[in-house]
Amino acid sequence: MLRLLTGIALVPALFAAGRETVIVDNDSGLFGDDGAALVMLLRSPSLVNLLGIIVTPGNVWAAQGAEYTEHILDLLNHSPLGVYTGAVTPLVHTAAMARESERRWGKVTYTGAFGEDPKVVKPAPGAALSPRRTHQEAAVEFLVSEIERHAGEITILELGPMTNLALALRLRPEIETRIQRLVFMGGNLRAPGNVTTSAEFNFWFDPEAARIVLRSRIPKKIMFGLDICNTAPIHKSEFDQIAAVRTPITELYREDLGNRYPGFLKHADAVGYLWDSLAAAYLLDPAFVTRSETHYLDVLASWGRFYGSTVPLDRRVAPDATPVTVMMALDFKRVWNLYKELLTHR
Repeated sequence: MLRLLTGIALVPALFAAGRETVIVDNDSGLFGDDGAALVMLLRSPSLVNLLGIIVTPGNVWAAQGAEYTEHILDLLNHSPLGVYTGAVTPLVHTAAMARESERRWGKVTYTGAFGEDPKVVKPAPGAALSPRRTHQEAAVEFLVSEIERHAGEITILELGPMTNLALALRLRPEIETRIQRLVFMGGNLRAPGNVTTSAEFNFWFDPEAARIVLRSRIPKKIMFGLDICNTAPIHKSEFDQIAAVRTPITELYREDLGNRYPGFLKHADAVGYLWDSLAAAYLLDPAFVTRSETHYLDVLASWGRFYGSTVPLDRRVAPDATPVTVMMALDFKRVWNLYKELLTHR
């Protein structure tokens, strides 16, 4: 790890915080930001003890997300890690609601799994289906048992909609205070939405789940919303730095970001964002964040034009809710160097 991070400022600070016990909740597509986040953590064993990965519907349905996650683990030869699916759908939101929302209130720029067939699970391009066995429909039970077994020690890294976590908190409310902290990518404070004019995708896909989590008593909630994510774009020049290094992981990176979203190999002026990778990077080098704010936050869960929007919390309806630390600004060079080093490691 020290060799990997050569040239990155303040290396000793990375190790001062100690090894963190983490459960990742993702909605991984073929690679994208979820896959990059997972690679970053798995290549940082001195800093992160990853207990397992749970998969939630979001970018794709959970079974497909598990297949993509398992393929990444196969490429990394990371055999002992468990992958768990849980919720099959969002708590309330449906594809029909999304279609009707677009008809009534205007363009929905991205619908994620709502545009996919939930019965189809396909392998990564050029690969067979992973031989790993997913722990199907066990994500909520895994979350509860691990939080209880490691009371006060676990960081949940939430990279997708919060459906599984919300179900766990409803099933066993007492675990709220046994979670050390929640670090999540989702929501938007002042930035416009990226799926509707007002809502960020992860919150929009399951607003009811995000509301449950933001109203919870989890002691520390750290938010990487669109306000900070929009300051960490990836252009083709950055893409090329990683795609030029030929490893199984960078080949998958090249295939996904090059030919799918944002399509750098087809559109030289395309722009992507680090998104989930920022939340993962925070577990490795939190000092790349240069400014944050603290707010009590809620999510609009009444279906309508502003469904899934992040709003101030009326504390009279959730007096025990804890505040959210909202990350607002960053040192891009510092976090990019960390991202690049870990993705291109041979």
